[in-house]
Amino acid sequence: MKVDKLDNIEIYQKAFEIQKIGNEAVRKVLKENKKRGIPIVFSKNGIIYYELPNGEITTKSPFENKQAS
Repeated sequence: MKVDKLDNIEIYQKAFEIQKIGNEAVRKVLKENKKRGIPIVFSKNGIIYYELPNGEITTKSPFENKQAS
């Protein structure tokens, strides 16, 4: 899909500001999850990976067979 450039710089500035807020929120959540021992979930090339609290990266879900508290 082709997207035309916009002439209004304010739109780009607002988009940058929103992206910055989102990036900061993600960093905060990742840090908090690591602190609490919660695995980090991410995807690369369509494959879901889990980074365990010990740093190991696996494709096997650590959430399977877990019961809600």
